[in-house]
Amino acid sequence: MSPSFKPWMAALALFAAAPAAATAPAGVPPAAPPAAVAEAPLAPSWSRSYSLSDLGRNSDVLLLGIRNSEQLELPLRRDRLVSAAELQLEYLPSPALQAHLSHLRVYLNDRLMGVLPAAPAQPEQAGQPLRQSLPLDARLFGDFNRIRLEFVGHYTDLCEDPAHSSLWLSLSQSSTIRLREQALLSHNDLAHFPAPFFDPRDTAPLQLSMVFAAAPTLGERQAAAVLASYFGSLGAWRGARFPVLFDRLPAVADDRPPPASVVFATNARRPAFLADRERFPAVNGPRVELLDHPDSPYAKLLLIQGRDEADLQRAVAALALGTPLLRGARVEIGELPALALRQPYDAPNWTPTDRPVRFAELMDYPQQLQVSGLRPAPVTLNINLPPDLFVWRNQGIPLRTHYRFSAPGNEDDSRLNILLNEQFIDSLALRGREQSRGLEELRLGLEGGEGGGQRDKLLLPALKVGANNRLSFEFNFASTLGSAQRDRCQTVLPVSVYGAIDEDSTLDLSGNHHYLAMPDLSAFAGSGFPFSRLADLSETRVLVPAEQGAQSLATLLEVFGALGAQIGYPAFGVRLLDAWPAGGDADADLLILDRLPEALLQRSDLALRLAAPFDRLLSGQPPAALRGAQPANAGTVPGAAVEIGASAPLAAVLGLQSPLHPQRSIVALLAHSDADHALLRDTLADPEQRAALRGSLALIRSSGVTSQVVGEPYYVGHLPWWLLLWFHLSAYPLLLAALSAGCVLLGAFLAWRLLRAVGRRRLGEE
Repeated sequence: MSPSFKPWMAALALFAAAPAAATAPAGVPPAAPPAAVAEAPLAPSWSRSYSLSDLGRNSDVLLLGIRNSEQLELPLRRDRLVSAAELQLEYLPSPALQAHLSHLRVYLNDRLMGVLPAAPAQPEQAGQPLRQSLPLDARLFGDFNRIRLEFVGHYTDLCEDPAHSSLWLSLSQSSTIRLREQALLSHNDLAHFPAPFFDPRDTAPLQLSMVFAAAPTLGERQAAAVLASYFGSLGAWRGARFPVLFDRLPAVADDRPPPASVVFATNARRPAFLADRERFPAVNGPRVELLDHPDSPYAKLLLIQGRDEADLQRAVAALALGTPLLRGARVEIGELPALALRQPYDAPNWTPTDRPVRFAELMDYPQQLQVSGLRPAPVTLNINLPPDLFVWRNQGIPLRTHYRFSAPGNEDDSRLNILLNEQFIDSLALRGREQSRGLEELRLGLEGGEGGGQRDKLLLPALKVGANNRLSFEFNFASTLGSAQRDRCQTVLPVSVYGAIDEDSTLDLSGNHHYLAMPDLSAFAGSGFPFSRLADLSETRVLVPAEQGAQSLATLLEVFGALGAQIGYPAFGVRLLDAWPAGGDADADLLILDRLPEALLQRSDLALRLAAPFDRLLSGQPPAALRGAQPANAGTVPGAAVEIGASAPLAAVLGLQSPLHPQRSIVALLAHSDADHALLRDTLADPEQRAALRGSLALIRSSGVTSQVVGEPYYVGHLPWWLLLWFHLSAYPLLLAALSAGCVLLGAFLAWRLLRAVGRRRLGEE
């Protein structure tokens, strides 16, 4: 039976019960309903709005006469039911539209819901924004829904050109879809894990509470960090928040979604609500159990138990491995296989840099590489690269593009434009097949080879490539659709036009070295570097306070959630420390949380010291200088120290070289109070504010992020000696010219001495 309650089940039960009720003897009262049914709680119900920006539209949507359709995709969780729905549209129509002919059709899952006016009925209101509401049939909503808007516009009765510039309608980004959602009961079965804690159909940020006994130990925090990185890798672009609770569960309410929680407990340490030893006895090994919340069967708990901290970590590893053997409400974890060692730069979310990469490996969904229409949307691919990829003085990155398209009506003006990060790279002509008379033989090949196919080799400029890139292919088809002659009016219907980039197209990033000037907080904020160099974070150590509060622990978990989203792999190899690393832990990158240890506070070149009641800042390069181009070896001269006492929240992100190893880095997330941690988490969760983290020091206040470069840079990675010498000397052109002149003079002198010696020998022989 399906784990979710379906409405047709209730209808079937009522249908089966109706004959029994009709045949009951007269005067006999009906049987009392079972106690379980009578005491069933009401399902939580709440309202939720989805704007166009929530559905992936970053700007207003423009509908045209030849591109008159827009489809909105609205997935819903499997444990949700829609009881009511309404579409609220805000749009601005063209003033040239005729009200009695122009309209807007609305479809839900290919069913026509209604027709809205595309232009105001009163002529004096032409060109004014319109607001319209349309109820949607809630019975048609399922797990994945498509809402299609079709614009039918007319500007004249006769001799109309469908590509006329006056045929347009702009949908506002503030248009919303309002739903009344209701929770559904589900069985406690781990076969559906990670549901109900994470559902890929839910586009909202993941909200998952982590519950511990008071003062969680270092091993418990490490297990929670690995689990947070796993859920972060699932959430990806959605983001993830992990509220931390000690000895209590999150509250439930009837007017908001039921919360999901993960509970960590050992035989010796468990939250207070697990104190009943008869119901929750001691365990003999790692165990994972799916439970109902004590206050609501709609809210679920994931109980992770073990004899000790090692058992908790093994149970978390079993969950994160996603084994298909999970089933039932309770699972006992046995021995786990040893995980294969990760190689540098093999993060699943990064594009491989050691071989040519097929576009099929970069696709996020089927049909991503195909578009249709005379003015189709561009084909886009996301290319995430390690931030230390060294492309200096690179002549270009080879791009081998195979593409297919419908033969254009006008070959002279049909083009395929290629852009990288919204910057124009090249334009290729779309040339159709030569048309032949008579019967033409067609062949359905398995590997392309169709008419209109083309292939081109290009070089992407290396200087336009960054850590996060967007490669776009824009098909532009030229066609004649009508006539502007009044005495010869004709109308031509647009034909179906398609364009596709072949999956076998390749991008070759191999042959590049890895070398980067540090500290660089933008590399940490955008890619998790240097910790993400190994996907499992096996060369990462995290220094946390010995006793960590709920807000500080939430910051740690959300940082690991962000690292999991950037890498796409759980942090199986990470280690948490509560003392300054030594021995084998010295050769590792270090992430510090809360405050700097004494070993670093003694350094004279430290950029920032946060200590109550005063904040001591060592002034450096002004933030405005970060907006311009920086030379490779740009450094700053430390200035005077400033001490400021304030009561408002202040957090900081600091990057510096590790004193334990020259090729290792330290990133410190500095915060003291709960308000500081809340400010830090909000900044790291906001993409715009996170992008402002640059340089070696970022101060976070309520007004925003201020970044600075303090101190001299250092370099991580390796280059061949000749390239290393050339790269560092390139910043000193006068010195390079002097060295070049010296080398020429030295070579000329040596050649003169050699020729003179040869001449003397020949004269002596003669």
